[in-house]
Formats: sequence, C-alpha cells, structure tokens
Amino acid sequence: MTSPLVTARASIEAAVTEHLGPDATVSGIKPLHGGACQDNVRVDITLPDGSNHRMVVRSDAPSSIPGTLDRRAEYDVLRAATAAGVRTPGARWLTQGLLRAGAWAYFLDWSEGVAIGRKVLKTPELAAARSALPGQLAAEAARVHSITPDTEPGASITAFAVPEDGDPVLEGVRLLREMIDRLAQATPATEFIYRWLKENPPPSRELTLVHGDFRTGNFMVGPLGLENLLDWEFSRWSSPFEDLAWMSVRDWRFGRLNSPIGGFAQREPFYAAYTEASGRAVDAQDIHWWEINGNLRWAVGCQFQAQRYAEGQRDLELIAIGRRAAEMEYEALRLIDGGLAAL
Repeated sequence: MTSPLVTARASIEAAVTEHLGPDATVSGIKPLHGGACQDNVRVDITLPDGSNHRMVVRSDAPSSIPGTLDRRAEYDVLRAATAAGVRTPGARWLTQGLLRAGAWAYFLDWSEGVAIGRKVLKTPELAAARSALPGQLAAEAARVHSITPDTEPGASITAFAVPEDGDPVLEGVRLLREMIDRLAQATPATEFIYRWLKENPPPSRELTLVHGDFRTGNFMVGPLGLENLLDWEFSRWSSPFEDLAWMSVRDWRFGRLNSPIGGFAQREPFYAAYTEASGRAVDAQDIHWWEINGNLRWAVGCQFQAQRYAEGQRDLELIAIGRRAAEMEYEALRLIDGGLAAL
C-alpha cells in the first residue's frame, strides 16, 4: 500500500515551489506525533541559495472532535492572533488537498522547543523556563483576551459566529449539550455534571477570543520559557476565564496535582500576573465553574477519541486517550462536592 505521505509529496512540493520559487526543493517530510486531533507533517526545504528551512504542514484529520475548527477557520484565527501580537507561529499558504483530497491545510512556521507535557514538567534543562512560564503565559493570555468581536483584529475573524445572545456561559452549556448528544452513549456522571453546570452559572459574562486549548502540551517551551502558543483548533468567542481554568484541568497537570496551573505553578501568582497584564480581576466563582466545565468537556472529548477509533480511525493513541474519561468525570465531581475550597 502506498504511504499517504508519498502520495502527498507531489502536492507539498508544488506548493513549496509556487511560493518559494522553482529552485526550492523538499528534502524531507516526516509526520509529527503528539497531536491527536489534526495531521501535522514536518517539511524540510532547501532554498535556492543552499540554505535549509523547516516548516509544518497542518491539515484536517479524517475525523475530529465536535467543536473543533477546520484548518481554513483556524488559519483565520491565527492571522488575527498574529496581528494582535500573540506569540504564535506564522500561518501561510492556505490551500486544499495537500495531505488528502478536500482537506484544508496550511504551512506553519517552525518553532523550536519542547511541547510534550511531561517533558516540559520534568526536563532538568527547563527548570528556569518553568519558573518563567506563569508570568509569560499570563501576559500571552491577556493578549489573546484583548481581542473581542468589536475591535480589530477581532472584527476580521469570520471563522465562527458570535454567540446569538452574547452570553459565553449559555454558549458553553449549549456546546457541551451538543457534544454529549453526539456520543454513542453518555454516562450518568456526564449527565449529572452537565445538569450542575446548567443550574449553577458563574457571574461573569464578558466575551473575548479564547484559545480554547490553553494548557501544558500546547505551549512550545525553550530554555528561557515560552516560545509559542500552538493548536488553535478549539478557538471561539467565550469567557476569558475558560482559558484560565482550562490550564488546571486534571489531565493537563500530567500527574503533578499539587501544581494546579499546568503542573508547574500555583494559582495565586498566575492569576495575579494575569490581572496585572489584562486589568481583569480573576473571580474564584468563574474559575470554579469553568474548571468543572473543562473537566467535563475533556471527559466527553476523551470519549469521542475512543469513538473515532471505533468508527475506523485506527490510531492507538485514540484508545489511550479514551481511557481517561472517567478520571476527568471524577475531578469534575470532586470540584462540585468541595465547592470553591476544592480549587
């Protein structure tokens, strides 16, 4: 059987020569692992002057979790984020059919560093980076959340609509219900947590752009700290507290449960740095609700990964992720039972 990358190579080479000149050549392509939602391929390029250049092709996967953007929409968000000064790789050359027929894809500037969560938290050479990350990430989140539907570059984002009633909490509940209804079978815990969220809304209703997957594993980290934010496929208009709470979802601590901010920091310094950078006070009630929401959303997302495997996408990583759903449900139930004191 012919490898999909062998088939795609001609399309990738054609795109490279179109944009970089007829003498630019593709010297190598290699799949990048660690992202379970989209297809990412490293592309090594030799330029006409003999220098080497590296990029990533990011393409729609054969199937996806509900609520994710396709690459055309994600490209739109990336361009707006870059215009707002957010530290994220530049996106270029949006097209269709690079890795498979009909799939949207674009080229992404290469970023050095480490993104694998456990390596970010354990590598001795990144000790100084871990100390710098809380302040750096707080400042970056503030830049993302400075983008609103009513200001540039937010007004230029056409990838997704503003919630009909302008309420991020109601929209968050609606999106959860949509995800749950697409499961082959929802668990009793899922339904209980969903009902609690619906009946106990938080106070804040501010609407900004959110990264949507703002957590350890989606940050490229170098020796001095943050290099770039990655993977904007869950972006939408929502509450800025969704991003801040998502950082603390149980799975994104990678076993370091006593460091609730991404497995590397405590809450207070991170929230204080965010307030200083954004001018926005952090309310514990908002964090509590969105953290429960986040744990349930990822529990349902884990179930969807296993469902994607059952539907024919034979990737063992999807099964491994599916097994985590019960742990996320447990964490959401723990937070409901303990209230604000459980944070």
